[in-house]
Amino acid sequence: MTDTPLLHVDMDAFYASVATRDRPDLAEVPVVVGGGHRGVVLAANYPARRYDVRSGLSMTRARRLCPEAVVLAPDHGEFEAVSASVMEIFRQVTPVVEAVSLDEAFLDVSGSLRRLGTPREIAEHVRTRVADEQQITCSVGVAGSVSVAKLASRRAKPDGVVVVRPREVTGFLHPLDVGELYGVGEKTRDQLHRFGLRTVGQVAHTPVATLQRAFGQATGSHLHQLAWGTDRRTLTPRRPSQDPDKSMGSEETFARDTDDRAVVLRELLRLSASVTRRMRRAGLVGRTVTLRVRFADFTTLTRSRTLADLTDVTSEVHATAAGLYDALGLQRARVRLVGVRVEQLRPRAHAQRQLVLGARQHGWEDADRAVDRAASRFGGDAVRPATLLLGDRP
Repeated sequence: MTDTPLLHVDMDAFYASVATRDRPDLAEVPVVVGGGHRGVVLAANYPARRYDVRSGLSMTRARRLCPEAVVLAPDHGEFEAVSASVMEIFRQVTPVVEAVSLDEAFLDVSGSLRRLGTPREIAEHVRTRVADEQQITCSVGVAGSVSVAKLASRRAKPDGVVVVRPREVTGFLHPLDVGELYGVGEKTRDQLHRFGLRTVGQVAHTPVATLQRAFGQATGSHLHQLAWGTDRRTLTPRRPSQDPDKSMGSEETFARDTDDRAVVLRELLRLSASVTRRMRRAGLVGRTVTLRVRFADFTTLTRSRTLADLTDVTSEVHATAAGLYDALGLQRARVRLVGVRVEQLRPRAHAQRQLVLGARQHGWEDADRAVDRAASRFGGDAVRPATLLLGDRP
């Protein structure tokens, strides 16, 4: 099986699975992970998907489709911690891991066959370790190219393995709708349909020159490769944190539109604490703080400020976000949503802060780390700023 060395590993309903892994009482119950009554669905478990609840759906629509669903608030720090542990399992199997997102990655196991067995055996090994160590499941597609491995993992869901050998590729691909091809979005699918190309097999048997005239040189050639499963076969090792432009953020939709500055600033503090806690857990610091404000009429404003020093300190991020909000000069404008994002992230080891003459030996930076230690031992709400004890979540 050395002709199928690529694995695509995809966590099953990752965010919902992580949110419920310590709640066996919710195993067969529809669960939606999302942000507030008027936010959007981040993830839905498989029982909820039977009601057509999907990520990106408004929470209002999700509740209408499945009134009995249990709604859980997302814990982004926990998601990132579990993802890091899963990615480490992958890297113990092979150094060639191309992370696509927190919950999926491609693995080239060609260098691990002598040590761990066939690609199918390695896929089962990965599934077993993820289940044993993280109490969540994953699906694995095994093939000779990136796109076929991706489609195979989709066919394997949930909690399975599908292997597509080279001689099986055409039988696997050609009956599919063109919209199933990896990387083909709605716009390209609709264009293919207008040309009378509805199945992958029809695309495969269309001359490359015809596809290039209709969709351009590069896209036409790529569609031809996808239809025959001869697309990319090599991976580029990549971790999400290696992206120099990576950012971390969080936002919240209020249950009711508000023009109360104190309520908005309190939520900005909550969001700043959440973002900086995740940054510290990931060993990252950032320089640019971005504020996002959406008003009752859905008008959205974004404002940013770049700091002199890299930071992961909650009070500094919050002060910057609050300053950006006050600089908008809002007069009785009703706010629907606020968000805080820290950009230009770098590993903390690269951060050099300018010492201030007469500054305290221990400051907010040490306080944040003390809070992190308490939270890791006693739970995320063990220690909170006093301001956040004054009001309920929006």
